[in-house]
Amino acid sequence: MAGLSRTLACSSLLLSLFLLFSSFSAEAKDILVGGKAGAWKVPSSQSDSLNTWAESTRFRVGDSLVWKYDGAKDSVLQVTKEDYVNCNTTNPIAQYKDGNTKVELDRPGPFYFVSGVKGNCENGQKFIVVVLTPRHSYDISPAPSPAEFDGPAVPPTSSASSLKGGLVVGFGLLAWGLLF
Repeated sequence: MAGLSRTLACSSLLLSLFLLFSSFSAEAKDILVGGKAGAWKVPSSQSDSLNTWAESTRFRVGDSLVWKYDGAKDSVLQVTKEDYVNCNTTNPIAQYKDGNTKVELDRPGPFYFVSGVKGNCENGQKFIVVVLTPRHSYDISPAPSPAEFDGPAVPPTSSASSLKGGLVVGFGLLAWGLLF
C-alpha cells in the first residue's frame, strides 16, 4: 500500500509541475484587429479607437495581427514612430491592400499602423501595438531598487494569478496523492 501512495504522490507532483510550467508557455495566436471584422475604420469616438482596444490586449512575439476590411477602399500601412505621430503615409515600412491582411509580430517592442487613405490617420484611424518581451528561465536578475523608479508601484499582472492558480492546483494534487 505504501508503494501505491508513493506512486500517486510522484504522479501528482509530476502533474503539478506540468500544470505549473504549461501556464508559462504561450502559443502564437492570430488576433483580429479590434476584435471584430470591420474594425479598421475611422473611430466614431475616442473609446472606439483601436488604441483603446490595443491597450487592453496582450501581444506576444509570434502572434499575428489580422485585419478584415474592404481592400478596394482602404489599406494598412506599417510605419515608423515619427510617421505615426505625423500621419505621414509616403514612406511606409510595409503596405497592405488585400482586405485580409496578416502581419506577424516578430520582435518585442512597438509596432505602428495607420490607414493608407488620405485623411483617415488624422481622423484617428491608426494604432500602436506593444509586443511583450519574451520571458526566459535564464533571465534571472536581482530586482532593481525602488529608488530607481519615479512612478507609482505597479500591481501584479495576470501571469502572477496563473502562477498562483497553478501552485494551488499542484499542491492540492500533491496533498491528495499523499493522503490517498
